[in-house]
Amino acid sequence: MSGDAILILATLLVGAVAPVFVHCDTMDGPVVAAAKEALAAADVTPTLKWVAAGQEGEVRAAFGQTLAVRAEGPAAKELADMYFFETLVRLHRASEGEPYTGLKPAGAVEAAVAAADEALARGAVDDLVAEVTGHVAAAIRERFERTMAAKAHAEDSVAAGREFVAAYVDFVHYVEGVAAGAEGGGHGHGD
Repeated sequence: MSGDAILILATLLVGAVAPVFVHCDTMDGPVVAAAKEALAAADVTPTLKWVAAGQEGEVRAAFGQTLAVRAEGPAAKELADMYFFETLVRLHRASEGEPYTGLKPAGAVEAAVAAADEALARGAVDDLVAEVTGHVAAAIRERFERTMAAKAHAEDSVAAGREFVAAYVDFVHYVEGVAAGAEGGGHGHGD
């Protein structure tokens, strides 16, 4: 894996450094988009890639129920669609080994995830690589400088020593998180 790819993965996937915001559970995320496509075409197929093979039966059953109820009127259609979206996202999250905490509103996507999706849509990754590696490099440098400044006075007093230790721990944990994210490869989209 190239250094650029490692830094991209690290920044996008580091749970120890910053909270991970997942977009698969948003109303404008790819899972709900696949569900909307499936409902519009009355064909469940676009949704099946988002779940494990063992979950396919539950998705198909929910899809069939949704199609049947949608015909009952606008309110029923809205309720049935939401049922299908929630079922599909819940099963997808389970396939990742993550909890389902409900559907999030549209626009609740972390900037890095939106940039990754945009790179895929454009079929070009260079802008994303530059943006992500720039953020990682700046964050490492900022933490390093803060730690070095604190280290220079670490022996002056207990308080100064504690300030150094806090900066040191933040620096090392950030670097450790970036490396772990790069080595681990991200969320487990299980089979």
